[in-house]
Parts: sequence; C-alpha cells; structure tokens
Amino acid sequence: MLKSDLFAPAPAQASARNPEPDPTRGKGAPLAERMRPRCLEEFAGQTHMLGPGHLLRRAIEADRIQSLIFYGPPGTGKTSLAGVIAAGTSARFERLSGVESNVGDLRRVLAAASNRLANTGKPTILFIDEIHRFNKAQQDVLLPDVEAGTVRLIGATTHNPFFFVNSPLVSRSQIFELRPLTEEEIANLLRRAMGDSERGLGFMSLQVEDAAIRHLARVCEGDGRKALNSLEIASLTTEPGADGVVRITLAVAEQCIQKKAVVYDGDGDAHYDTISAFIKSMRGSDPDASLYWLAKMIHAGEDPRFITRRILICAAEDVGLADPMALVLALAAHQTAEYVGWPEARIPIAEAAIYIATAHKSNSAYKAIDAALEDVRRGRTLPVPDHLRDASYLGAKRLGHGAGYQYPHDFPGHHASQDYMGASKKYYEAAAQGAEIKIKERLAKWREASDGPRK
Repeated sequence: MLKSDLFAPAPAQASARNPEPDPTRGKGAPLAERMRPRCLEEFAGQTHMLGPGHLLRRAIEADRIQSLIFYGPPGTGKTSLAGVIAAGTSARFERLSGVESNVGDLRRVLAAASNRLANTGKPTILFIDEIHRFNKAQQDVLLPDVEAGTVRLIGATTHNPFFFVNSPLVSRSQIFELRPLTEEEIANLLRRAMGDSERGLGFMSLQVEDAAIRHLARVCEGDGRKALNSLEIASLTTEPGADGVVRITLAVAEQCIQKKAVVYDGDGDAHYDTISAFIKSMRGSDPDASLYWLAKMIHAGEDPRFITRRILICAAEDVGLADPMALVLALAAHQTAEYVGWPEARIPIAEAAIYIATAHKSNSAYKAIDAALEDVRRGRTLPVPDHLRDASYLGAKRLGHGAGYQYPHDFPGHHASQDYMGASKKYYEAAAQGAEIKIKERLAKWREASDGPRK
C-alpha cells in the first residue's frame, strides 16, 4: 500500500508539498511523535554529523541531499532527521516502509518520480524506513533509479547496512551512523517538552524534580523516544496536588520507566560488537570489562556455546603457551556449560573469562602456525628428509627411508641433534611470558645444538 508523506513541511510551502495535515502531530499522538524536530535547531544529539560546518548539515541546509542511509539504535532520530529533510527540501518527498511496502509500491513511486523529473524537472526524495526489511529482490528494484538519479534515496535502519543492505546500494549512498543520545541531550529534550505548550506538556502545571529527569535520562540509555513517552506517562497518571500542580518525583519516575531492554539482536551488530568487546577485554587483561560484556550477553539470552567457543579461541590465540592451563580451563567451561545450561553455566564461564583475562599473554602459537601456512601457500613445499620417512613397511629400507634416524630417547636429555625439516627456518618464537620463558630457554639450547640459530 502506497503511503502518503508523513512529515509536515515548512508552513510556507505546506500547500505545495503536503496539503494534508500530518495526523501524527495531533493531540492524540504520543509525546515523542508530537515533539519530533521541525528543523535542525530542534534536533537533539548527533553533533558529530549535524554540528555547524559538518557535511550532512551543509547538504541539508543547501538542499543538496544525495542518497543517504541512516543507521543506529532505536530512538536516536533516524526518522526525525528524514522529517527535517522533508520539511526543508524543494524536492517531492515520498515515504515507504520496509515492513508494509512491496515491489508494486516501489515501482509506482519510481515510475511517478521518473515522470515528474521528465515533465517538470522536479526531483524526488524517497525515504524508506527500516530498509533492511526489504529483501534482495526489492532492494534490486531501487538500484537503476538510484544510479540514474531518478530518486535520491534515504534509508533508515537499526541494522548495519554493510550486512543488511545490498552492496550496490551501499556503494551509491553515504552512510551516517547515529549514536545513542547522551544523558545531557536526553535531559534537554525532556525539559524542552515540558516547556512546549503547543506540542509538549507545557499546557500542564507540571513540576519535575531534577533527580527524576536525571533518572529518565539515564535509564532510557540514549533512546529519546522512550524517555519522552515515559515522561508523558508520569505526567498523565500522577494526581495533581491541591494547588493543581502535577509533581513528578524520583519515585514516580522510577515507576513510569522500566529498565530499557538490552539492545541485542541475535544476528546483528549488537551480537557481534558485544562478543568483540568481550574478547578484546580478555585479551587486554581487564577482568571487570570482560565480566560486564559477559553479563550483557547472559542477560540477553545468548547461546552459552557461542560464548565458550570464543573463550576457547581466545585461550589458544591470546594466552597460548604463556599459560597452557587457560585452554584446559576454557574447554572445561565449554563442556560444563553444555552440560548444565543457564543459569548455572554463568559460573564456569565467568571463571574461564577471569582466568584468561588475568593470565600471561602470548600469541606465539597463533603467529607461528600462520607463518608456516603462509610459506605453504606460497609454494614452499619441502620434501620429507629420508631419515624421517616411514620405514615401517617392507621395502622401505631398500629405498633408504628411515636410514640415519636418531631416536631422541636414546640421547642425554632425550634430545637428538638432527634435521627435522630439511631447511633452516624458524616459525615459532617463544615469548618471554609466563610458562613460555622456560620454553624459550630450552628451545634456544636445542636449536643451537641442532643446526645453529634459525632464520
């Protein structure tokens, strides 16, 4: 179903661009809808791309918008920013939803845009909310018209466009990542709504404690929509005092905003970004940060096997031979978690994470195998020396296989000085960390006794 323009344009051009009033700005709409910004000056946050002199702000003010994709968590202003562009552009503004629209809707909008451009020279901006919901075929329909300039695309998505939007569309669009609003920006947004008698709560006799504002700003975790709607619930459900004033205390605010659900999608950015932060915290020897990211994944219901597999990798890659017990403990945590499941699995997993975070670190094994693999990939294939070849079958001796092999256990220190590769090449460089210090000392003696220092 084709959607009409959602955003109210500037008053002077209302009849030309959007003759019908925007129903979401009515008194029955939630406070967050009523308080959507009408211009850049009213827009909260995102100063990293909308501050004075920044590229996106200059493009909006000059009405020189090209294809854009806005990407970020809920409540950060993606749709509102599209509304600001709609209000200030001389182009025709069309809106579709990735949830409700289909290929037929896209084709009708694109055909109308093509006719409009050919007959009047007027360009079209097409805003697609939740563009990641369009499948590949739907996104492919857009490509020729975006490439030809028939429409300028603005996409909004909570998912990383590099994973969820077709590469050709991404390559033809500028990507802008919106960040969660700061507590100060949320607090300013709430105070603006309290003082706006036209669209906000300024028509009420309302007093809100600073502590209540700070609580709403903190608990919403950067989501402006949640903060505004929670303030409205508090205002409309609190009985006024004898003087007619509605007083919002900290206790009232705590009741009117529930803890914001952890933003964590099982196959999106939050999933991979959180596990990345967890691994990097263990690698960086910070047990507290490791436990926080682990707690976030547990709270969000992450599969414990996904977590323990990454712990196993970290134990091998980042701790390695500096503390071989790390891999043993990680494997024990993996097997225990598989056996007991949540919630008890949190304990052995936390034990493994803390152990790895506080262990000596060495990536020598990781670097060594990659160096050897790189030699093999480049064609450095060495024949097996005769004395190392299999001599267990009849006729092996006639071929000279196994001749001259020295059995290490027959020598002092159980070490025989002989060539095991047929070349002087060093892949493994023991680190001076933890248990690897002794390995480094032993290896230096053996290499010197065998064939001298290796390159």
